This record gives sequence, structure tokens and C-alpha cells, in this order.
Amino acid sequence: MIQNIEIRGARVHNLKNIDVNVPLNQIVGIAGVSGSGKSSLALGVLYAEGSRRYLEALSTYTRRRMTQASRAQVDEVLYVPAALALHQRPSVPGIRSTFGTGTELLNSLRLMFSRLARHCCPNGHYLEPTLEVAAGHELTCPVCNTRFYAPSAEELAFNSQGACPKCDGTGVVWTVDESTLIPDESLSIDEGAVAPWKSLMWSLMTDVCRAMGVRTDLPFRDLTEEEKEIVYHGPAVKKHIFYKPKSSDQGGELDFTYFNAVYTVENALAKVKDEKGMKRVEKFLKRDICPDCHGTRLSERARMPKLNGYSLDEVCTMTLNEAVKWVEQVPDSLPESMRPMAVSICESFQTSARRLLDLGLGYLSLDRASSTLSTGERQRMQLARAVRNRTTGVLYVLDEPSIGLHPVNIAGLTGVMHDLIEDGNSVVFVDHDTQILKQADWLIEMGPEAGAKGGEILAQGTPDTLMNHPKSQIGPFLSGRSGIRRSQKCSETELFDQGLIHLSTDAIHTVKPLEVDIPKGKLSVVTGVSGSGKTTLILESLVPALSANIQGRKLPEHVKKIRAEGISHVKLIDAAPIGINVRSTVATYANVHDELRKIFAKTPDAKEKGYKAGDFSYNTGKLRCPVCDGTGVISLDVQFLPDVDIPCPDCRGTRYAKEAETIHYQTKTGEAYSLPELMAMDVHTALTACKDLKLVHQRLQILEDLGLGYLTLGEETPGLSGGEAQRLKLASEMGRAQSDSVFIFDEPTIGLHPLDVNTLMDVFQTLIDHGATVVVIEHDLDVIRCADYIIDMGPGGGKDGGTVVAAGTPENVKTNPDSRTGAFL
Repeated sequence: MIQNIEIRGARVHNLKNIDVNVPLNQIVGIAGVSGSGKSSLALGVLYAEGSRRYLEALSTYTRRRMTQASRAQVDEVLYVPAALALHQRPSVPGIRSTFGTGTELLNSLRLMFSRLARHCCPNGHYLEPTLEVAAGHELTCPVCNTRFYAPSAEELAFNSQGACPKCDGTGVVWTVDESTLIPDESLSIDEGAVAPWKSLMWSLMTDVCRAMGVRTDLPFRDLTEEEKEIVYHGPAVKKHIFYKPKSSDQGGELDFTYFNAVYTVENALAKVKDEKGMKRVEKFLKRDICPDCHGTRLSERARMPKLNGYSLDEVCTMTLNEAVKWVEQVPDSLPESMRPMAVSICESFQTSARRLLDLGLGYLSLDRASSTLSTGERQRMQLARAVRNRTTGVLYVLDEPSIGLHPVNIAGLTGVMHDLIEDGNSVVFVDHDTQILKQADWLIEMGPEAGAKGGEILAQGTPDTLMNHPKSQIGPFLSGRSGIRRSQKCSETELFDQGLIHLSTDAIHTVKPLEVDIPKGKLSVVTGVSGSGKTTLILESLVPALSANIQGRKLPEHVKKIRAEGISHVKLIDAAPIGINVRSTVATYANVHDELRKIFAKTPDAKEKGYKAGDFSYNTGKLRCPVCDGTGVISLDVQFLPDVDIPCPDCRGTRYAKEAETIHYQTKTGEAYSLPELMAMDVHTALTACKDLKLVHQRLQILEDLGLGYLTLGEETPGLSGGEAQRLKLASEMGRAQSDSVFIFDEPTIGLHPLDVNTLMDVFQTLIDHGATVVVIEHDLDVIRCADYIIDMGPGGGKDGGTVVAAGTPENVKTNPDSRTGAFL
């Protein structure tokens, strides 16, 4: 038997021509500091080769319709199975996708309701369940003798024939938000108080409104209720008016129908044809639950069948935990003759559901829109689907499967990985969480550092071997000899010495009404199992409430009040990618490139040739490479093969024309550098080269302090990992006084090795030393231990969560019997 995948001469990204054997039919973990080459090995070599070879076995015609990975830069890869990757950030599903459709649980439910339910005849009489439905026979109503067919599973689907006709199966309709129609009541109608007339309609409507008996020269707030009613909802009557366009001296009399403010928006919405048109209208709209289907997405006919006392739309509002209990009782609720069929249909539901429960998703309701799920929840849905398919001989490559997982849920995740192995598959995962790394059969550690100083294999072996390996950097954290540290923590008595932010909310989603205090100038960490309400509390309540408070706007509907004296900035630092195309680089984002362009424009070489700062832009300047247009790459369309991106043959990826290489900046010690040379350097090297340039050096030093010294200045920002993106967003904030600022971090340890987490703790401390209030949503126990203050949500997820279980110092939370986080601390 072949025991290993054999990789020889891998050179993807920063991998240094490495040779490695990856055990088959085992759980293999890949560890290493950020940027050390973990993902390059897992996704860039193993997944790229495994998926490419599988796709190459398909016909050319089929391959043309699939996104394909290009051939990896590697001498040879032997014995690699067909590969599936579960990415760190699954794409956000469309408006029609729900938890039920994404997990395919809804397919089983539709089949149950189609085959096993009590069906209703067109006159409203219910028939008892019968095997004739499964046989596809016509049914006869015993009461009124009407003959009809039971709906098929397809006719119960809101994505096809079972969709509610009013909302087209989306569950929501757009309606006019009347609070947006008159944004400033101190203006008169003549001055443009009625916003939709101003932006969606010609000003003629003001004249028609005047003819309706409304005084258009008074501030809107001084009008009578009757006049306001005419503006909002007045009838569509014709009025004879004298109209003179602003652009001409000629006026004339005409008859014109009155369009009230609400109808003006409705009329514009009906005529929308594109994104641009929608942008003009959407500021006057709000999304409401569909009045016909009440948000269930299903047509009236699809809501009729009843099974075990419930209709399909009622079952979809249940959480997965509740639905599993309900499905268990279905076979016994049916006649004896139907039970064998019911057992087999119900079993397919229960098998899928079991995996999702193991992964801690039992709190999600089946009708929950997929777009509202967190990254971790979407990733676990993917994983459950992969396991459910019970494939054999597949290589599963998981990119940080511990994202969004509370320590409680990690046990379920490792259970799923073991199931994949038992079915005859192989699992390779990239992660930093020591709890999950300890579960691997074999570990490969990349390093020693990041970028150009990484890409080598530091150590490999079982977790026990690595614990005592002299070169291993993760070993001391696996064994518990090393931990995450924080230079200073405040005592319990000093917690609120700089004041507090108080938030008071009503119930929203599954979160109950809350009263929460956050100490100012301290590090607060919000914890809790998946679905306990952390995101709702911070990202949907605290952030919008603080923003509204700062800008003097109305608070979100569910926020009762916010007290935050002296806070004038709220900054959300999340892991969303930076920029959308190859033109956004580390140097442009960190405000280094603009500064360098000015410096190079002042050099004797540039002055002699008449170049200005703008000419050094690789987007629009004269000195950009004419062949690749300043992108550094050329994309070759190879018909039915994947597009091949190659470094530009003219500028070799520097983005600049050859002329740019002749213009040099000279340091005080006599070294000379061109701008393309500087852009090719990593931050660490550029710090030395730019030591005389005060502002550039300062900005690069911040990147170095944030642990990003290995990134090259010309590196494209959309390709950075979540953790790198977060720290780069922070760069512009460091070193400033921050006593009026609140920083919100959403899982900042994504993609961070414990050594990098230490750097992150130093970053938090720097912000706090400058007076900032730092609030972090986090599962990482080491970060939680370093908090000044913990707000623990729970106790469970979904309906079982949504309250603050414990709040206080880590020492307080540790001893709280109700806190699941406390148990792990």
C-alpha cells in the first residue's frame, strides 16, 4: 500500500524547493507563523494538484465550464488523491439560500411533506396520509369527490414552483420608508423638503402640491396634519397649473396629475432597470417581511400539507435541535403501512442533521438566511456536507477549520475529521489552535519566519515529537511550556476608573434585552459559544449605536440608549480583504508609495528628465510598464485550460518601465536605489534602505511592529490573509492619541500563530497606552485570559443563548458555574 503523498521540489510562493512526504489516510496538521508557507503547501500544492488532476480526467468541454487551478510550481507530486478544499472564507450565498437549503436538509423535509403528509383538496378538505401519493396516483377527496394530485417535492420548493408569487420566494418585499421622505423638517417644500421630488422627480410636483392646497413656503414642521397627509398620501388628481422651467423665460399652463411622496418612490422603483437606478431609489426604501407569505417564502398551496401536526413553513422556523426531535416522531404518527417508507426518508434527514449537531450548529433555524451566517458557521456547513457524502479516497484540505469555534465545538470538529478518515479519506488542515493541532496524527511545521525567510520545513512528526523538538516553534505551546503574555493588566478595582460605555438594547434575533457596561481605556473580550449573540451585541448593536451617537443620528430601532461620553470615533477592524484588484498594494495602502513618489520626483535624475511625482504612479504615470499596464502580470487566455497569469516579460513583475530603473535615490551613506527595487523589498529590508526618509521609515516601522515585516511593498493586498488584512488596517491608527476612540476587533487571531498572537497583544497594549478602548470578539483562550474584562454570552447558541452569562475579570468568570468559557479558563 502507498502510505504517503510524495512532494518533490515545491516552489509555490515562498516555498524553498521543498521535499516532503504527507501521510495518507491520516489527519495531518500544517503549522507555522503567519506567512511561513503553510497555505502555499496545503492549498497551493496539495489541493491545486489534487483538483487539477481530477479535472483533467474530465472532457475538454466540461472543463471549459469550471474554474480550474493552474499547474503548481513543483517538480513532481506522486500519489495525490482527488482533492476538495474548504476555504477559510466560503463565499457569501445569495438571497435565496437558507440554512435548510445550504445543508440540503430541506430536500429531505420536502420529500417527507410530499410523500407522507395529509394533503388538502382544492376545496379545503384534508385527506389521511396514503401510499397512493408515493405511487403518483390521483387522489379523490372523500368529502367533495374532487380529484387532485398531491404536490411534488418540487412544488414545495421556494426556489421553484412553491415560491410565494408576491415576493418571488425571497420572503421580503421592498416598501417605502416614510421616515426618509422628509429628512429635514425645517425646510419648506419650495426649498426641497420632499427629498424624492428633488432627486426622483422634476420640481414641477411642488407647483402641483401648491394647487392641492398645501402651503409650500412654510417649514414642513409648521404644516397642518391634513397638509402633511396630502404630501405623503394625497390622491392622484389632475391639477391645472402655470409652469415656468428654470432654464427658460417662457411659461405655460398645463394639466398635471399629482404624485404624492410615497407614490413617487413606488413609481421609480417599478421602473428600475439596473444597479444605478436602484441606488437612487434604495435610500427611500426599507425591507419588510412579505405580507402574503409572512416571510416563509412559500406559496399558500405549499403551506397546506400537514405532517405530524405541522406544515412545512412551521417546521422551517424550528431550530435544528427542535426539528430533529420532531422528525423522530414522524414515523409513529403515520398508519402502519407507511412506516417503512417514512423511516427511510426520515433517516436521510437525521444522518445529515447528526453531523451539523456534532459541529455545534443545532441552534440555527432552518429558515435562517445563509447570508446572515458567520464565516465559521458557513465553513462548518460545508464540512458537514462533505462528510455526509460518504466519499472514499478523497483528500480534504481544510483552511483554518477552527475559525469561529468555541473550545466546546472543537471536539465536534475533530470527531468529523476522524469520520472522514474512517471512510477511507485523507485530511490535511492548516491551523494555529493548539487544541486542534494536538488531535492531528502527524504535524508538519513551516518556518522559521515569514515571507522570504520562511518556506522551509522546520520539524515534522507526531504532536508529542514536536513538543520536544529543538527547532519547533509550536512545540512549547503544544506542551504548555509557553503561553500568550500581556505586559500589564489592570486590577478589579481599577476597571472603571476611566469611565464606561453603557449600552441598553431590546430583543433582536435570538438575543434577549441587554444592559451592558464596557470599561473605557481597557481591553474587553466578548466570548461565548457559536450563535450565543456576540456578533449581534457588538457588530449589530454597539458599533451602529456608537456611530449614530457620534453623528447625531437616530439610534438603531432595537437600541434603547447608549452612554459614551468623550467617544468621537469607532473603528471596526475586521478580516475582510483589502482592495479588490491587483493595483492595491501594501505600499499604497500604508501610504508609503505616495511619499516615495514625491521623494523620487525630487532626485537629480528625475529633475534632469523632467519627471513629476505623478509620473511614478504605476496606475496612471508615464513610467508604468506599457506592456502590463502597471499590473505586473499578464493573463493568457488558453481556451479550455485555466487562464495563466505570468509575470510581465517586460518589467518582470515590477510594474515599471525600464526608464524607472535609471532614476535613483541616494542615501547619506552612498547606497542608491530605484523605485522598482524598493517596491520589490520586504518591509524589513526596506526599513534599512529608507533609514534617512523620516516619514517613510516611521510608517514602515509600524508595519514591522505589527509583525508584517515579511510583506513586500509591492504585494497585492486582496491576497493577504484575514489576520494580515486586519493588522494592515491598523497601521494608520498606531502611534496617535486615541482616548476618544473605540476599536472593535472581530476575531483578530484568525490565521495567527501563538507567536504572532503575542505581537497582537503588544498592539492592543499600545492602543490602550494611547488611551483607546479595545473590544475584541474572540474564541482564543490565550487572548481571553489576557483580558481586563470579559463579557461572556450564552449559555448556549440561538434560542438557548442571547444573554450575558458572566461579566468581569477572567478570575471572576473562571469561577462562574454558568459560564462555558469559564470552564475552559
